[in-house]
Amino acid sequence: MHFFMKSHLELSVQRDIDRIKSKIVEMSRLAELALKDCIKILSDDNRQLAYAVILRDQKINANEKEVDRLCLEFMVRQQPVALPLRFAYSTIKVNLEIERIGDYAESIARHLLKICPNIDNKLKKGVIEIGELSLAMFHDAAQSFINQDEALARKSIEVERSVDAMRTELNELIKVSFSQGLISLDMLDILMSIVRRFERVSDQARNICMEVLYMCTGEYAKHPGSEFFRVLFVDYQNSCLSQIAEAVAQEYKNNSFIFNSAGVVSTSINRETVDFMKSKGIDISRYAPRSIHQVPNLDHYQIIIVLDEEARKAFPSCSPKVVLLDWKIDDPLKAETADKKKEAFEKAYTSIKEQINELITAISGTEKR
Repeated sequence: MHFFMKSHLELSVQRDIDRIKSKIVEMSRLAELALKDCIKILSDDNRQLAYAVILRDQKINANEKEVDRLCLEFMVRQQPVALPLRFAYSTIKVNLEIERIGDYAESIARHLLKICPNIDNKLKKGVIEIGELSLAMFHDAAQSFINQDEALARKSIEVERSVDAMRTELNELIKVSFSQGLISLDMLDILMSIVRRFERVSDQARNICMEVLYMCTGEYAKHPGSEFFRVLFVDYQNSCLSQIAEAVAQEYKNNSFIFNSAGVVSTSINRETVDFMKSKGIDISRYAPRSIHQVPNLDHYQIIIVLDEEARKAFPSCSPKVVLLDWKIDDPLKAETADKKKEAFEKAYTSIKEQINELITAISGTEKR
């Protein structure tokens, strides 16, 4: 009998993933509870419960910040590839979707405080129905993410059409009630706002399902053919490592990515770097060095890869929407002799090429041979 033991690294990665998942489970539970309570407020005329929903939203917001912190620490410490990398990237985005659902529940609770208790039963029933349908969709979306269940995610996505149709029907019913003098103008606005927020819950649930499909398959399905990843390589001067990384990445000619490089400060490209890359059949002599402050739309980059300690210090923290990776590659220009420098260039080039290949494979599922 053979026993296959996981390595220490695999166990460490799994522990981090489980810890992050447990936080997502807690966030999902709180958001789901908030939505359930909103429905209960309406069905039972329990206005006091609205205050509990409003106050508990602070806990959802606090958990959202904690999940972002754990994900960024996971990126830096574990340097994940393949599925763990997709998990971390998707979790950062799903975390934001759940936080937004919590915000919608809080907003619904505030609106419910303004609703008079003798609202027409037909309207009340319609709002409860769209709330329950959106709640069920969110529950399944969250479970599909936690369990990495691609089939459940695809099934849940289909529910959004029913929610959209129900919103249209309800809005017409609300307008008719207003035209017949059954509700006031203020009540019309409040009811339509509540319906719109329940419909938005289904939109966020759909986004979560899309992240599940990406995490499980590596395929980005939100906007087929138009999604791409912006990747920025950064070192201190944008004269050696980051230029090599950009040039190597461009050789993949993958339309799903936009690759660029920058330095903490900028200087001219090192001549030895140009000559080395020329020996690899890549001409970078016309590349223009720039600093990170010269990068257009820096906040649009989803992935930033730092290649030396100076670059790491320039990014002590990033937006929750940005994946920060630290590749820790020795600078060939710091080698003491010509032979050691040549060896260092080869080592850096090989390491960069391997890691770029792993990154592209992890995200898009395509590998360059």
